[in-house]
Amino acid sequence: MRIITGSAKGTQLKAPRGLATRPTADRVKESVFNILGNVVIDAHVLDIFAGTGNLGLEALSRGATAAVFIDNSAESIDIIKTNVERTKLTAHTEIYKNDVIRALDKFVQNGRSFDLIFCDPPYNQGLVQIVLDRIENHSLLKPKGILVIEHSKHETITDDWNNLQLRRVEQYGETLVSFLLYNTN
Repeated sequence: MRIITGSAKGTQLKAPRGLATRPTADRVKESVFNILGNVVIDAHVLDIFAGTGNLGLEALSRGATAAVFIDNSAESIDIIKTNVERTKLTAHTEIYKNDVIRALDKFVQNGRSFDLIFCDPPYNQGLVQIVLDRIENHSLLKPKGILVIEHSKHETITDDWNNLQLRRVEQYGETLVSFLLYNTN
C-alpha cells in the first residue's frame, strides 16, 4: 500500500497485521481518485473509519488543504500517525480516536463541514445507513460536496434522500464504491 501520486508519491504506508482493518487496495484507490479528478484540490477532507489513513493521505498528496481522520481503534490511530509522519503531511492533519458517530455529532455541534468525505466502515454492520442519515440530516458536507462510501455489495444504498444524490457506483469484486453528491437546490 502506497501513495499513488502527488507530493508524497511512492511513500509506503504502514498497514496492520490481520484482517481487522481492510485497507483500500491501490487499484481501487487509483480508480476512486481518477473519478474524483480535481475535486480533491483545495478540499477539506474527512476520512471516517480511517483505518490506515490511506484515502485521506492520498487526497492530501493530491492537493487537498486539510484532512481529518477518525477511527475508534487505538492501533489504527497509531498507524495513521505513523503514515502521516511518513508522508510529511502532519501540518495538514487532525487525528481523533473516537466513535465515528460521536465524532460526526461533535462536528455538527461545532458547525464543521467538509468538501469531501471518505467512509469505509466495517462491512455488513448497518453503519453505512447510519452515516448517510447523519450526513443528510446535519449538513456535514458543504454544498456540492462529495461522499465516497466503500461498502459491501450486500449493503445497498438507496437514492431516497433530500439533499444527497447517488451519482455513481463502481464494483470491485465484493466491494462497491458509491459516490454521492450533496446538492442543496
